[in-house]
Amino acid sequence: MPVEILNIVAPVFIVVAAGYLAVRGRIIGDQPVDQLMKFAIQFAIPCLLFRATSTIDLASAFDWRMLSSYSLAAISCFAITFFVTRSFFGRRPGEAVGVAFAALFSNLVLLGLPISERAWGVDSMTPNFALVSVNAPICYLIGITTMELLRADGRSAAQTVRIVINAMFRNSLMIGIGLGFIVNISGVTPPAALIGAIDLLARASLPVALFALGGVLTRYTLSHSLGEASLISVLSLILQPALTLLLGSLLQLPEATTRSLVLMAAMAPGLNAYLFATMYDRGQGTAASTVLLSTGLSVFTISAWLIVL
Repeated sequence: MPVEILNIVAPVFIVVAAGYLAVRGRIIGDQPVDQLMKFAIQFAIPCLLFRATSTIDLASAFDWRMLSSYSLAAISCFAITFFVTRSFFGRRPGEAVGVAFAALFSNLVLLGLPISERAWGVDSMTPNFALVSVNAPICYLIGITTMELLRADGRSAAQTVRIVINAMFRNSLMIGIGLGFIVNISGVTPPAALIGAIDLLARASLPVALFALGGVLTRYTLSHSLGEASLISVLSLILQPALTLLLGSLLQLPEATTRSLVLMAAMAPGLNAYLFATMYDRGQGTAASTVLLSTGLSVFTISAWLIVL
């Protein structure tokens, strides 16, 4: 069993470590890493998500019990982090939201998809892709709305709605997902040559993104707000998957679906946590520390969850 778990988790984090060491050792500079990440996020991963959503069985993929199990667990961790950082760490409301967003937005794409594929196989990925397709809209809707309502210089309701909509439709991942849904619902079959090109890009997406993720992590340190970063790491890596498992059991989800959701919930906070904090200039240091700390710890916690599952 430990060897099997190691064979699932280790390759993903070895690729991340390779990117980290390549940049740390100055084999590759910051600019090439940025371009690799840009290629992955703006081109390759949208192709992967397009292919997934264009062929997914919509009727079976979007079960309200599945979405509720994951979302309620994530929102609970977001709320706990907000109240603890406000009460215990003395953060102002806007800062608390910026920090708490890290407990809401897990790295489902860069870590969740490759680890789930290695754990359960490609044929069992329907719940994973369904979750990815709704995760960003839900997280940004909650994060942006809460931020605008609570920060001292918040915008009006109309301006907040515009920001949320822009965040959705300017996101390359959402564009890929949206186009996939259009093809799926319309029944249109794209030309074989186009599908072949999309598949080539899709196959490059996760290895490139993982390598680039390692390079990007070299920019973060653990020196800022280690207490808050530790709190979020515990909530994201332990409490959120535990709540997802509990809710999945209470809602009587199929066992295979529950285990897919739990593994996705066990992923570390993603780079979007830092981008959200940067967008509002609130809690960037804590978000950066959280991404680095939780990603490192997730090597062990994800392995533990795989043993449980």
